[in-house]
Amino acid sequence: AQACGVLQQRDAMFAGAVANPTEGRAVLHTALRAPRGQGPHAEEVHAVLDRMLAYAHSVRDVESSGIRDVVNIGIGGSDLGPQMVVAALDAQVHPQLRFHFVSNVDGHDLAPVLRQLDPQRTLFIVASKTFTTQETLANAHAAKAWFLAQGGTDIARHFVGVTTNLEAAAAFGITTTFGFWDWVGGRYSLWGAIGLPIAIALGEDGFRALLQGAHAMDQHFQQAEPQANLPLQLGLLDVWYRNFLGFSSRSVAPYHQGLRRFPAYLQQLEMESNGKSVDVQGQALPYATSPVVWGEPGTNGQHAYFQMLHQGTDVIPVEFIAVKTPTHGWPDLHRKLLANCLAQSQALMLGKRAEEAALERPPTASAAMAPQVMAQHRTFAGNRPSTTFVLQALNPYTLGALVAMYEHRVFTSAAVWGINAFDQWGVELGKALCNQLLPRMDSGDTSGLDASTAGLLAMLR
Repeated sequence: AQACGVLQQRDAMFAGAVANPTEGRAVLHTALRAPRGQGPHAEEVHAVLDRMLAYAHSVRDVESSGIRDVVNIGIGGSDLGPQMVVAALDAQVHPQLRFHFVSNVDGHDLAPVLRQLDPQRTLFIVASKTFTTQETLANAHAAKAWFLAQGGTDIARHFVGVTTNLEAAAAFGITTTFGFWDWVGGRYSLWGAIGLPIAIALGEDGFRALLQGAHAMDQHFQQAEPQANLPLQLGLLDVWYRNFLGFSSRSVAPYHQGLRRFPAYLQQLEMESNGKSVDVQGQALPYATSPVVWGEPGTNGQHAYFQMLHQGTDVIPVEFIAVKTPTHGWPDLHRKLLANCLAQSQALMLGKRAEEAALERPPTASAAMAPQVMAQHRTFAGNRPSTTFVLQALNPYTLGALVAMYEHRVFTSAAVWGINAFDQWGVELGKALCNQLLPRMDSGDTSGLDASTAGLLAMLR
C-alpha cells in the first residue's frame, strides 16, 4: 500500500482532487454523507438533501399524498443501490407504501409492475442524470402512456425526476426534480438524490442514519492505522487472492434474506469499477484485475453452488455476512440460519480427510462401491479461504457502514493495481452499437454488418 501510494491517493480523493482522470472529475460521493458544514460542497449537498427529505416526508404522509405505490425507473446505479437498500431494510419501510423497481428495457420487467398499480395512487421516480438513458427513458415513456391510458391525470404530480436535465424533464411533463453532480458516479450515488426511494421508504431519520453509518466508515478509512484499517486490509487481501494466489472469483453469501440484492449491487460496484485492462496511463496491464463477484443469500446458495465451493477444482474465496439479531419473531429459524453460516465457514476451513470419510457410510451410498472409493468422493480438501462479517443488527446505520466499507475496499485494490476505478468506458461501446442497430431492426438493412450480426438481426425481425 505504501509503495503504490494508496494512502496518498485516498487523501487526495477526500480532498476533492481529480481522481477520475479519463473524465477529469473529482470523486466525492463521500461528501454526500458528510455532516452539515463539513467536507467539500457541503452547502449545496445539504440544500439538495433537505429538499429531498422534505419531499419524501410529504409522500410518506399517505393521507395527504394519496400515494400507495412508488415505482423507481432507472438502471445501473440508479436502480441497484436504492433497490438493495429498500430490500435490506424492509422491516423499517413505511408500512402503507409499496416499492417497485423497473430497470430492464424488456417490457416483461415493467408489465407485471403496472398490473398492480392504481395510476392515481402511484408515484413514478424517473432517475437519469442526463434524462437520455435509453432504457430509463423507454420505460418512463411506456409508464406515462399507461398512466394516461388508465385515466391518470396530472403528470407533474405523479412523476418526479432525479436528473440535471431540467429542460428534458419539463418536456416530459416533470416539474419536480432533484439533481446531483458529475463528481458522483452512478454506482456511488445512493447517498444523494438517487436515494429518493430510500428516503421515502425509511423517512428522514432512517436516511440520515444510513449516511451516518457510511460517514463513520469514511472516518475509519481516513484515520485508522493501516494494520487496523478494514477497507485497506480487505482491498489488499483482494489483490493477494487475485494476483498471488490466482483466484479468479469471489462468492458473497449474505445469511440474511434482506441482503438478497447485495451480491448484485456489489457486482456493479466492483466489476464496473475494477474491470479494467489498462492502467491510468493507458498502458496494458501485465496482471489480472477485478475478480468475478457473485452470490446468493444463504441458505439458498448451499443447495445450488456450494458443492463447487467445497469440492470443485477452483478455489473460490467466500464472504459470509451474518446478522446477530433478526427483525422477525422466529428465533428458532434464526438460530438455524446462523448455524448454517458457521457450518459452511467451518467446512471450508477444515474439510474432511479420506480417513474420516472411510469410517462413515451414508444411507444413500451405493453398496456396490468399495468403501475406499466412496471415501474419495466424500473427501473435502479444506483450507479454502472465507471471511465472515458479523453485524449486531441490520439497520440503516450498519448497512451504510457496510456499503461504504466495500466502496473503500474497491478504491484500495484499484490504487494498488494502478487503474481508474471511476470510469466505465466498457459500458459505452454496446450503447453506441445499439443506437446504430435500432433503425436496422425496423428496416432490415444489413449492409455493412458482419455476417454474425446480420444473420441474427434477420432472425430477430
